[in-house]
Amino acid sequence: MLIAVDTNVPLDLAVGVEDVMDALAVIRQRAKAARLVVPPTVNLELAFLSRFAEEKEVRAAAQTALNSLASKWKLQPVNLVPVGHGIVAAIGSKLRADDLLPDEEDHDALILAESALLGCSFLLTSDAHLRAMDYERLKLLLQDFHVVAPIIATPREIVRKFFR
Repeated sequence: MLIAVDTNVPLDLAVGVEDVMDALAVIRQRAKAARLVVPPTVNLELAFLSRFAEEKEVRAAAQTALNSLASKWKLQPVNLVPVGHGIVAAIGSKLRADDLLPDEEDHDALILAESALLGCSFLLTSDAHLRAMDYERLKLLLQDFHVVAPIIATPREIVRKFFR
């Protein structure tokens, strides 16, 4: 099982947000074979934020996140083959064109598309735009691209639903 993480997950880990730390612990305890992956757009966002974020705290959190992804948190950065990036862009455009996500949420659309194309079962995020999406419409849209929609869940939902 693959579980994708949105940009806010490593940023929250970098500053010690308990819900996120608890969610990763629950996932690792309950789904031992699950691999937590970092989609390409998340890597790009973290790299950008580590250099150009206006707030010093965000730059520092992004730098910590980049340095800790694999070594400390066991989050595996992944990439897509070049043809996959074209499909990602097409799915992202369709998500925005069909008003599943606002036009300005290009990166969210790409992260969701990457997560689906990677075959992730879940997308872990606290992003309100992704959480507010009409999931039934998302499933139908992604079927046209022959991919399955990941379940979109917040760290808090993971802890509430699966903590023993």
